[in-house]
Amino acid sequence: MAVDYAVIVVYLAGMLAMGWWGMRRAKSKSEFLVAGRRLGPWMYSGTMAAIVLGGASTIGGVGLGYQYGLSGAWMVFTIGLGLLALSIFFSARIARLKVYTVSEMLDLRYGGRAGLISGVVMWAYTLMLAVTSTIAYATIFDVLFDMNRTVAIILGGAIVVAYSTLGGMWSITLTDMVQFVVKTIGVLLLLLPIAVIKAGGFSEMKAKLPTEYFDPLGIGGETIFTYVLIYTFGMLIGQDIWQRVFTARTDRTARWGGTVAGTYCLVYALAGAVIGTAAKVMYPKLPSADSAFATIVKDELPVGVRGLVLAAALAAVMSTSSGALIACATVANNDIWSKLRGVVSRGRGDEHDEVKGNRVFILIMGVAVIVIAIALNNVVEALTVAYNLLVGGLLVPILGGLLWRRGTAAGALAAVAVGGVAVIGLMATYGILANEPVYYGLLASLAVYVIVSLATKPTDAAVLVAWRERLAGKGADSDETAPESVTV
Repeated sequence: MAVDYAVIVVYLAGMLAMGWWGMRRAKSKSEFLVAGRRLGPWMYSGTMAAIVLGGASTIGGVGLGYQYGLSGAWMVFTIGLGLLALSIFFSARIARLKVYTVSEMLDLRYGGRAGLISGVVMWAYTLMLAVTSTIAYATIFDVLFDMNRTVAIILGGAIVVAYSTLGGMWSITLTDMVQFVVKTIGVLLLLLPIAVIKAGGFSEMKAKLPTEYFDPLGIGGETIFTYVLIYTFGMLIGQDIWQRVFTARTDRTARWGGTVAGTYCLVYALAGAVIGTAAKVMYPKLPSADSAFATIVKDELPVGVRGLVLAAALAAVMSTSSGALIACATVANNDIWSKLRGVVSRGRGDEHDEVKGNRVFILIMGVAVIVIAIALNNVVEALTVAYNLLVGGLLVPILGGLLWRRGTAAGALAAVAVGGVAVIGLMATYGILANEPVYYGLLASLAVYVIVSLATKPTDAAVLVAWRERLAGKGADSDETAPESVTV
Protein backbone atom coordinates (compact mmCIF):
# COMPACT_ATOMS: atom_id res chain seq x y z
CA MET A 1 0.00 0.00 0.00
CA ALA A 2 3.03 2.31 0.20
CA VAL A 3 2.55 3.52 -3.38
CA ASP A 4 -1.16 4.10 -2.78
CA TYR A 5 -0.37 6.05 0.38
CA ALA A 6 2.11 8.19 -1.54
CA VAL A 7 -0.53 9.03 -4.18
CA ILE A 8 -2.99 10.12 -1.49
CA VAL A 9 -0.42 12.18 0.43
CA VAL A 10 0.71 13.99 -2.72
CA TYR A 11 -2.93 14.67 -3.59
CA LEU A 12 -3.71 16.12 -0.15
CA ALA A 13 -0.56 18.24 -0.17
CA GLY A 14 -1.57 19.56 -3.58
CA MET A 15 -4.95 20.63 -2.22
CA LEU A 16 -3.27 22.70 0.50
CA ALA A 17 -0.88 24.22 -2.04
CA MET A 18 -3.85 25.26 -4.19
CA GLY A 19 -5.37 26.92 -1.15
CA TRP A 20 -2.21 28.92 -0.53
CA TRP A 21 -2.06 30.01 -4.17
CA GLY A 22 -5.73 30.99 -4.16
CA MET A 23 -5.15 33.23 -1.13
CA ARG A 24 -2.99 35.50 -3.27
CA ARG A 25 -5.87 36.13 -5.71
CA ALA A 26 -8.69 36.65 -3.21
CA LYS A 27 -8.28 40.37 -2.52
CA SER A 28 -11.94 41.46 -2.63
CA LYS A 29 -15.33 40.13 -1.59
CA SER A 30 -16.10 39.22 -5.19
CA GLU A 31 -12.79 37.37 -5.63
CA PHE A 32 -13.21 35.53 -2.34
CA LEU A 33 -16.86 34.48 -2.66
CA VAL A 34 -17.43 34.08 -6.42
CA ALA A 35 -13.92 33.99 -7.97
CA GLY A 36 -14.38 37.52 -9.33
CA ARG A 37 -17.18 36.26 -11.64
CA ARG A 38 -14.44 35.46 -14.17
CA LEU A 39 -14.60 31.73 -14.92
CA GLY A 40 -14.59 30.66 -18.54
CA PRO A 41 -16.58 27.70 -19.90
CA TRP A 42 -14.15 24.84 -19.27
CA MET A 43 -13.20 25.80 -15.74
CA TYR A 44 -16.86 26.56 -14.97
CA SER A 45 -17.99 23.15 -16.32
CA GLY A 46 -15.35 21.26 -14.35
CA THR A 47 -16.01 22.98 -11.06
CA MET A 48 -19.80 22.69 -11.42
CA ALA A 49 -19.54 18.96 -12.12
CA ALA A 50 -17.16 18.56 -9.19
CA ILE A 51 -19.46 20.15 -6.62
CA VAL A 52 -22.63 18.26 -7.55
CA LEU A 53 -20.90 14.86 -7.77
CA GLY A 54 -19.85 14.24 -4.18
CA GLY A 55 -19.42 11.22 -1.96
CA ALA A 56 -23.13 10.35 -2.15
CA SER A 57 -22.93 10.34 -5.96
CA THR A 58 -19.76 8.23 -6.02
CA ILE A 59 -19.87 5.84 -3.06
CA GLY A 60 -23.67 6.02 -2.76
CA GLY A 61 -24.20 5.73 -6.52
CA VAL A 62 -22.13 2.53 -6.65
CA GLY A 63 -24.04 1.26 -3.62
CA LEU A 64 -27.38 1.82 -5.34
CA GLY A 65 -26.04 -0.03 -8.39
CA TYR A 66 -25.05 -2.92 -6.11
CA GLN A 67 -28.54 -2.98 -4.59
CA TYR A 68 -30.76 -2.29 -7.62
CA GLY A 69 -28.64 -2.72 -10.74
CA LEU A 70 -28.73 -0.22 -13.59
CA SER A 71 -31.78 1.56 -12.15
CA GLY A 72 -29.55 2.58 -9.24
CA ALA A 73 -28.34 5.34 -11.56
CA TRP A 74 -31.54 7.32 -10.99
CA MET A 75 -30.38 9.29 -7.93
CA VAL A 76 -27.34 10.76 -9.67
CA PHE A 77 -29.26 10.94 -12.95
CA THR A 78 -31.86 13.25 -11.39
CA ILE A 79 -29.03 15.45 -10.09
CA GLY A 80 -27.82 15.77 -13.67
CA LEU A 81 -31.33 16.54 -14.89
CA GLY A 82 -31.64 19.30 -12.27
CA LEU A 83 -28.34 20.83 -13.33
CA LEU A 84 -29.42 20.73 -16.98
CA ALA A 85 -32.73 22.42 -16.15
CA LEU A 86 -30.98 25.10 -14.10
CA SER A 87 -28.42 25.76 -16.82
CA ILE A 88 -30.83 25.88 -19.76
CA PHE A 89 -33.75 27.76 -18.21
CA PHE A 90 -32.48 29.85 -15.29
CA SER A 91 -28.69 30.20 -15.09
CA ALA A 92 -28.36 33.14 -17.49
CA ARG A 93 -30.82 35.24 -15.50
CA ILE A 94 -29.24 34.19 -12.20
CA ALA A 95 -25.74 35.12 -13.39
CA ARG A 96 -26.91 38.57 -14.56
CA LEU A 97 -28.27 39.43 -11.10
CA LYS A 98 -24.69 39.85 -9.77
CA VAL A 99 -25.64 38.85 -6.22
CA TYR A 100 -23.90 36.54 -3.75
CA THR A 101 -26.74 34.52 -2.22
CA VAL A 102 -30.20 33.16 -3.02
CA SER A 103 -31.63 35.33 -0.24
CA GLU A 104 -30.25 38.47 -1.91
CA MET A 105 -32.18 37.45 -5.02
CA LEU A 106 -35.36 37.11 -2.95
CA ASP A 107 -34.79 40.54 -1.41
CA LEU A 108 -34.38 42.07 -4.87
CA ARG A 109 -37.49 40.39 -6.20
CA TYR A 110 -39.80 40.97 -3.26
CA GLY A 111 -38.55 44.31 -1.96
CA GLY A 112 -36.12 43.45 0.83
CA ARG A 113 -38.35 41.56 3.26
CA ALA A 114 -37.75 37.88 2.51
CA GLY A 115 -33.99 37.51 3.00
CA LEU A 116 -33.52 36.77 6.71
CA ILE A 117 -35.97 33.90 7.13
CA SER A 118 -34.96 32.34 3.80
CA GLY A 119 -31.32 32.78 4.85
CA VAL A 120 -31.91 30.77 8.02
CA VAL A 121 -33.50 27.91 6.02
CA MET A 122 -30.71 27.98 3.43
CA TRP A 123 -28.07 28.07 6.16
CA ALA A 124 -29.56 24.95 7.78
CA TYR A 125 -29.52 23.16 4.41
CA THR A 126 -25.92 24.06 3.55
CA LEU A 127 -24.73 23.23 7.07
CA MET A 128 -26.19 19.71 6.94
CA LEU A 129 -24.89 19.21 3.41
CA ALA A 130 -21.39 20.09 4.61
CA VAL A 131 -21.79 17.77 7.61
CA THR A 132 -22.85 14.78 5.53
CA SER A 133 -19.94 15.31 3.14
CA THR A 134 -17.50 15.54 6.03
CA ILE A 135 -18.76 12.30 7.60
CA ALA A 136 -17.83 10.50 4.37
CA TYR A 137 -14.12 11.06 5.11
CA ALA A 138 -14.41 8.40 7.80
CA THR A 139 -15.29 5.72 5.22
CA ILE A 140 -12.45 6.61 2.86
CA PHE A 141 -9.70 7.02 5.45
CA ASP A 142 -10.81 3.79 7.14
CA VAL A 143 -10.13 1.94 3.86
CA LEU A 144 -6.85 3.76 3.36
CA PHE A 145 -5.31 3.77 6.80
CA ASP A 146 -7.66 1.78 9.08
CA MET A 147 -8.14 5.10 10.87
CA ASN A 148 -10.40 5.91 13.82
CA ARG A 149 -13.66 7.60 12.67
CA THR A 150 -13.16 10.78 14.69
CA VAL A 151 -9.53 11.20 13.58
CA ALA A 152 -10.55 10.64 9.95
CA ILE A 153 -13.25 13.32 10.11
CA ILE A 154 -10.88 15.80 11.77
CA LEU A 155 -8.11 15.13 9.22
CA GLY A 156 -10.29 15.37 6.11
CA GLY A 157 -12.32 18.26 7.47
CA ALA A 158 -9.24 20.22 8.53
CA ILE A 159 -7.73 20.05 5.04
CA VAL A 160 -10.94 21.32 3.41
CA VAL A 161 -11.37 24.07 6.02
CA ALA A 162 -7.74 25.11 5.55
CA TYR A 163 -7.76 25.62 1.79
CA SER A 164 -11.28 27.06 1.79
CA THR A 165 -10.39 29.60 4.49
CA LEU A 166 -7.17 30.64 2.78
CA GLY A 167 -8.41 31.44 -0.70
CA GLY A 168 -12.20 31.17 -0.66
CA MET A 169 -13.80 30.43 -4.02
CA TRP A 170 -10.51 30.77 -5.92
CA SER A 171 -8.92 27.99 -3.87
CA ILE A 172 -12.06 25.87 -4.13
CA THR A 173 -12.24 26.42 -7.89
CA LEU A 174 -8.63 25.37 -8.42
CA THR A 175 -8.96 22.30 -6.20
CA ASP A 176 -12.26 21.38 -7.84
CA MET A 177 -10.64 21.37 -11.27
CA VAL A 178 -8.00 18.94 -10.00
CA GLN A 179 -10.71 16.88 -8.33
CA PHE A 180 -12.75 16.81 -11.56
CA VAL A 181 -9.77 15.44 -13.50
CA VAL A 182 -8.98 12.88 -10.80
CA LYS A 183 -12.61 11.70 -10.66
CA THR A 184 -12.81 11.40 -14.43
CA ILE A 185 -9.62 9.33 -14.64
CA GLY A 186 -10.19 7.31 -11.48
CA VAL A 187 -13.88 6.42 -11.85
CA LEU A 188 -14.74 6.65 -15.56
CA LEU A 189 -11.48 5.67 -17.24
CA LEU A 190 -10.07 3.17 -14.72
CA LEU A 191 -12.58 1.72 -12.26
CA LEU A 192 -15.48 1.35 -14.73
CA PRO A 193 -13.72 -0.80 -17.37
CA ILE A 194 -11.73 -2.77 -14.78
CA ALA A 195 -14.90 -3.61 -12.82
CA VAL A 196 -16.75 -4.79 -15.94
CA ILE A 197 -13.78 -6.92 -17.05
CA LYS A 198 -13.31 -8.45 -13.59
CA ALA A 199 -17.02 -9.33 -13.50
CA GLY A 200 -16.67 -11.23 -16.79
CA GLY A 201 -18.22 -8.65 -19.09
CA PHE A 202 -21.87 -7.69 -19.57
CA SER A 203 -22.86 -11.14 -20.82
CA GLU A 204 -21.58 -12.76 -17.62
CA MET A 205 -23.25 -10.07 -15.49
CA LYS A 206 -26.59 -10.73 -17.18
CA ALA A 207 -26.19 -14.47 -16.73
CA LYS A 208 -25.46 -14.26 -12.98
CA LEU A 209 -27.93 -11.56 -11.88
CA PRO A 210 -31.75 -11.41 -11.87
CA THR A 211 -33.36 -9.68 -14.85
CA GLU A 212 -34.62 -6.80 -12.65
CA TYR A 213 -30.99 -5.70 -12.28
CA PHE A 214 -31.16 -4.58 -15.91
CA ASP A 215 -34.62 -3.01 -15.75
CA PRO A 216 -34.25 0.81 -16.08
CA LEU A 217 -37.23 1.31 -13.73
CA GLY A 218 -36.39 -1.49 -11.33
CA ILE A 219 -35.81 0.84 -8.38
CA GLY A 220 -39.51 1.80 -8.46
CA GLY A 221 -41.56 4.66 -9.87
CA GLU A 222 -42.24 6.26 -6.48
CA THR A 223 -38.54 6.31 -5.63
CA ILE A 224 -37.70 7.91 -8.98
CA PHE A 225 -40.41 10.54 -8.45
CA THR A 226 -39.04 11.34 -5.01
CA TYR A 227 -35.52 11.68 -6.41
CA VAL A 228 -36.82 14.14 -9.01
CA LEU A 229 -38.68 16.13 -6.39
CA ILE A 230 -35.75 16.33 -3.98
CA TYR A 231 -32.61 16.31 -6.14
CA THR A 232 -33.76 17.76 -9.46
CA PHE A 233 -35.62 20.62 -7.80
CA GLY A 234 -32.92 20.91 -5.15
CA MET A 235 -30.37 21.63 -7.89
CA LEU A 236 -32.52 24.56 -9.02
CA ILE A 237 -32.42 26.47 -5.73
CA GLY A 238 -29.43 25.42 -3.58
CA GLN A 239 -27.01 28.16 -2.47
CA ASP A 240 -24.05 25.85 -3.12
CA ILE A 241 -25.12 25.51 -6.77
CA TRP A 242 -26.13 29.14 -7.29
CA GLN A 243 -22.83 30.35 -5.87
CA ARG A 244 -21.08 28.48 -8.69
CA VAL A 245 -23.41 30.07 -11.23
CA PHE A 246 -22.33 33.46 -9.86
CA THR A 247 -18.70 32.63 -10.82
CA ALA A 248 -19.48 32.50 -14.57
CA ARG A 249 -17.86 35.23 -16.66
CA THR A 250 -20.95 35.61 -18.87
CA ASP A 251 -24.51 34.33 -18.93
CA ARG A 252 -23.56 32.28 -22.00
CA THR A 253 -20.82 30.58 -19.95
CA ALA A 254 -23.36 29.77 -17.23
CA ARG A 255 -25.80 28.28 -19.73
CA TRP A 256 -23.50 26.19 -21.89
CA GLY A 257 -20.90 25.36 -19.27
CA GLY A 258 -23.63 24.11 -16.96
CA THR A 259 -25.17 22.06 -19.77
CA VAL A 260 -21.84 20.30 -20.31
CA ALA A 261 -21.57 19.63 -16.55
CA GLY A 262 -25.13 18.28 -16.42
CA THR A 263 -24.44 15.92 -19.33
CA TYR A 264 -21.29 14.72 -17.57
CA CYS A 265 -23.43 13.93 -14.49
CA LEU A 266 -25.68 11.68 -16.58
CA VAL A 267 -22.65 9.69 -17.77
CA TYR A 268 -21.28 9.52 -14.22
CA ALA A 269 -24.64 8.22 -12.97
CA LEU A 270 -24.64 5.30 -15.41
CA ALA A 271 -20.98 4.53 -14.66
CA GLY A 272 -21.64 4.25 -10.92
CA ALA A 273 -24.60 1.92 -11.46
CA VAL A 274 -22.58 -0.33 -13.78
CA ILE A 275 -19.70 -0.50 -11.29
CA GLY A 276 -22.13 -1.42 -8.52
CA THR A 277 -23.75 -4.10 -10.70
CA ALA A 278 -20.32 -5.57 -11.44
CA ALA A 279 -19.53 -5.58 -7.72
CA LYS A 280 -22.74 -7.56 -7.08
CA VAL A 281 -21.42 -10.29 -9.40
CA MET A 282 -18.04 -10.41 -7.68
CA TYR A 283 -19.24 -9.94 -4.08
CA PRO A 284 -22.87 -11.11 -3.85
CA LYS A 285 -23.07 -11.09 -0.04
CA LEU A 286 -21.56 -7.84 1.16
CA PRO A 287 -22.93 -6.72 4.55
CA SER A 288 -23.70 -3.23 3.22
CA ALA A 289 -24.35 -1.94 -0.29
CA ASP A 290 -22.36 1.22 0.49
CA SER A 291 -19.24 -0.89 1.08
CA ALA A 292 -19.26 -2.06 -2.58
CA PHE A 293 -17.10 0.83 -3.79
CA ALA A 294 -14.40 0.38 -1.16
CA THR A 295 -14.40 -3.41 -1.53
CA ILE A 296 -13.95 -3.49 -5.29
CA VAL A 297 -11.25 -0.82 -5.13
CA LYS A 298 -9.34 -2.53 -2.33
CA ASP A 299 -9.49 -6.07 -3.75
CA GLU A 300 -9.50 -5.72 -7.53
CA LEU A 301 -7.32 -2.77 -8.50
CA PRO A 302 -3.52 -2.90 -8.92
CA VAL A 303 -1.14 -0.89 -6.77
CA GLY A 304 -1.01 2.78 -7.75
CA VAL A 305 -4.29 2.59 -9.63
CA ARG A 306 -5.97 1.77 -6.31
CA GLY A 307 -4.48 4.91 -4.77
CA LEU A 308 -5.67 7.04 -7.69
CA VAL A 309 -9.23 5.69 -7.50
CA LEU A 310 -9.36 6.23 -3.74
CA ALA A 311 -8.07 9.75 -4.40
CA ALA A 312 -11.00 10.09 -6.83
CA ALA A 313 -13.42 9.15 -4.05
CA LEU A 314 -11.68 11.61 -1.73
CA ALA A 315 -11.90 14.25 -4.47
CA ALA A 316 -15.64 13.69 -4.80
CA VAL A 317 -16.17 14.19 -1.08
CA MET A 318 -13.86 17.20 -0.83
CA SER A 319 -15.44 19.07 -3.73
CA THR A 320 -18.95 18.83 -2.28
CA SER A 321 -17.72 19.51 1.25
CA SER A 322 -15.81 22.67 0.30
CA GLY A 323 -18.66 23.96 -1.87
CA ALA A 324 -21.20 23.43 0.90
CA LEU A 325 -18.86 25.00 3.46
CA ILE A 326 -18.32 28.26 1.57
CA ALA A 327 -22.06 28.41 0.80
CA CYS A 328 -22.89 27.91 4.49
CA ALA A 329 -20.41 30.61 5.57
CA THR A 330 -21.60 33.03 2.87
CA VAL A 331 -25.22 32.70 3.95
CA ALA A 332 -24.34 32.93 7.66
CA ASN A 333 -22.30 36.11 7.17
CA ASN A 334 -24.13 37.93 4.38
CA ASP A 335 -27.76 36.91 5.00
CA ILE A 336 -27.92 36.47 8.77
CA TRP A 337 -25.05 38.08 10.65
CA SER A 338 -24.76 41.18 8.44
CA LYS A 339 -28.46 41.94 9.00
CA LEU A 340 -28.15 41.47 12.75
CA ARG A 341 -24.94 43.49 12.81
CA GLY A 342 -26.65 46.22 10.77
CA VAL A 343 -29.32 46.52 13.44
CA VAL A 344 -26.87 46.45 16.35
CA SER A 345 -24.18 48.74 14.93
CA ARG A 346 -26.30 51.12 12.84
CA GLY A 347 -24.83 54.60 12.88
CA ARG A 348 -21.43 53.55 14.19
CA GLY A 349 -19.82 54.04 10.78
CA ASP A 350 -17.13 51.38 11.31
CA GLU A 351 -15.41 49.91 8.29
CA HIS A 352 -15.73 46.18 7.87
CA ASP A 353 -13.11 44.03 6.15
CA GLU A 354 -15.42 41.79 4.10
CA VAL A 355 -12.74 39.35 2.92
CA LYS A 356 -11.48 38.92 6.46
CA GLY A 357 -15.04 38.61 7.78
CA ASN A 358 -15.97 35.91 5.26
CA ARG A 359 -12.71 34.09 5.95
CA VAL A 360 -13.49 34.07 9.68
CA PHE A 361 -16.97 32.72 8.99
CA ILE A 362 -15.60 29.86 6.88
CA LEU A 363 -13.30 28.95 9.75
CA ILE A 364 -16.11 29.11 12.33
CA MET A 365 -18.56 27.15 10.17
CA GLY A 366 -15.82 24.63 9.32
CA VAL A 367 -15.13 23.91 12.97
CA ALA A 368 -18.88 23.60 13.65
CA VAL A 369 -19.26 21.17 10.72
CA ILE A 370 -16.43 18.95 12.02
CA VAL A 371 -17.90 18.88 15.54
CA ILE A 372 -21.41 18.03 14.30
CA ALA A 373 -20.02 15.37 11.93
CA ILE A 374 -18.23 13.66 14.82
CA ALA A 375 -21.43 13.64 16.91
CA LEU A 376 -23.77 12.55 14.09
CA ASN A 377 -24.04 8.98 12.83
CA ASN A 378 -26.91 8.80 10.34
CA VAL A 379 -25.82 10.49 7.11
CA VAL A 380 -28.96 9.60 5.15
CA GLU A 381 -31.28 11.13 7.73
CA ALA A 382 -29.24 14.35 7.93
CA LEU A 383 -29.19 14.73 4.14
CA THR A 384 -32.92 14.00 3.90
CA VAL A 385 -33.71 16.68 6.49
CA ALA A 386 -31.55 19.17 4.59
CA TYR A 387 -33.19 18.58 1.20
CA ASN A 388 -36.72 18.39 2.64
CA LEU A 389 -36.27 21.81 4.27
CA LEU A 390 -34.75 23.26 1.12
CA VAL A 391 -37.40 22.02 -1.30
CA GLY A 392 -40.39 22.30 1.05
CA GLY A 393 -39.50 25.78 2.26
CA LEU A 394 -37.74 27.60 -0.58
CA LEU A 395 -38.61 26.03 -3.94
CA VAL A 396 -41.95 27.81 -4.37
CA PRO A 397 -40.90 31.40 -3.42
CA ILE A 398 -37.70 31.16 -5.50
CA LEU A 399 -39.25 29.76 -8.69
CA GLY A 400 -42.36 31.87 -8.10
CA GLY A 401 -40.20 34.98 -7.97
CA LEU A 402 -38.49 34.04 -11.23
CA LEU A 403 -41.64 32.98 -13.09
CA TRP A 404 -44.71 34.75 -11.62
CA ARG A 405 -44.94 38.53 -11.56
CA ARG A 406 -47.91 38.55 -9.15
CA GLY A 407 -45.98 36.85 -6.33
CA THR A 408 -45.54 39.12 -3.29
CA ALA A 409 -43.24 39.37 -0.28
CA ALA A 410 -46.08 38.32 2.04
CA GLY A 411 -46.74 35.28 -0.13
CA ALA A 412 -43.04 34.38 -0.18
CA LEU A 413 -42.65 34.68 3.60
CA ALA A 414 -45.81 32.65 4.19
CA ALA A 415 -44.61 29.95 1.77
CA VAL A 416 -41.22 29.66 3.49
CA ALA A 417 -42.78 29.52 6.97
CA VAL A 418 -45.66 27.15 6.17
CA GLY A 419 -43.58 24.88 3.93
CA GLY A 420 -40.75 24.64 6.47
CA VAL A 421 -43.01 24.01 9.46
CA ALA A 422 -45.09 21.49 7.50
CA VAL A 423 -42.00 19.53 6.47
CA ILE A 424 -40.67 19.42 10.05
CA GLY A 425 -44.05 18.45 11.50
CA LEU A 426 -44.66 15.76 8.90
CA MET A 427 -41.18 14.29 9.38
CA ALA A 428 -42.04 13.94 13.08
CA THR A 429 -45.29 12.20 12.13
CA TYR A 430 -44.31 10.02 9.18
CA GLY A 431 -40.60 9.59 9.91
CA ILE A 432 -37.56 11.38 8.56
CA LEU A 433 -37.06 9.04 5.61
CA ALA A 434 -40.74 9.04 4.53
CA ASN A 435 -41.73 10.60 1.19
CA GLU A 436 -44.89 12.31 2.48
CA PRO A 437 -43.22 15.26 4.29
CA VAL A 438 -41.73 16.78 1.14
CA TYR A 439 -44.87 16.00 -0.94
CA TYR A 440 -47.32 17.66 1.41
CA GLY A 441 -44.93 20.37 2.56
CA LEU A 442 -44.38 21.46 -1.04
CA LEU A 443 -48.11 21.47 -1.79
CA ALA A 444 -48.80 23.52 1.35
CA SER A 445 -46.07 26.00 0.40
CA LEU A 446 -47.48 26.38 -3.12
CA ALA A 447 -51.08 26.85 -1.93
CA VAL A 448 -50.12 29.47 0.66
CA TYR A 449 -47.87 31.34 -1.80
CA VAL A 450 -50.64 31.68 -4.39
CA ILE A 451 -53.44 32.50 -1.94
CA VAL A 452 -51.50 35.07 0.10
CA SER A 453 -49.96 36.69 -2.98
CA LEU A 454 -53.39 37.15 -4.58
CA ALA A 455 -54.86 38.41 -1.30
CA THR A 456 -52.18 41.07 -0.72
CA LYS A 457 -51.13 44.20 -2.53
CA PRO A 458 -48.98 43.54 -5.64
CA THR A 459 -45.24 44.14 -5.38
CA ASP A 460 -44.35 47.80 -5.75
CA ALA A 461 -43.85 48.78 -9.40
CA ALA A 462 -40.47 50.40 -8.63
CA VAL A 463 -39.24 47.13 -7.10
CA LEU A 464 -40.30 45.18 -10.19
CA VAL A 465 -38.62 47.73 -12.49
CA ALA A 466 -35.38 47.41 -10.52
CA TRP A 467 -35.76 43.61 -10.61
CA ARG A 468 -36.17 43.55 -14.39
CA GLU A 469 -33.14 45.78 -14.80
CA ARG A 470 -31.04 43.40 -12.73
CA LEU A 471 -32.31 40.42 -14.73
CA ALA A 472 -31.14 42.28 -17.82
CA GLY A 473 -27.70 42.76 -16.24
CA LYS A 474 -28.12 46.46 -15.45
CA GLY A 475 -27.70 48.44 -12.27
CA ALA A 476 -25.79 45.88 -10.20
CA ASP A 477 -23.56 47.31 -7.51
CA SER A 478 -20.47 45.24 -6.98
CA ASP A 479 -16.99 45.43 -5.57
CA GLU A 480 -15.51 43.54 -8.47
CA THR A 481 -12.15 44.46 -9.80
CA ALA A 482 -11.54 44.96 -13.49
CA PRO A 483 -12.05 41.65 -15.28
CA GLU A 484 -9.06 39.53 -16.11
CA SER A 485 -9.05 36.82 -18.72
CA VAL A 486 -9.80 33.46 -17.15
CA THR A 487 -11.01 31.59 -20.18
CA VAL A 488 -10.15 27.99 -19.47
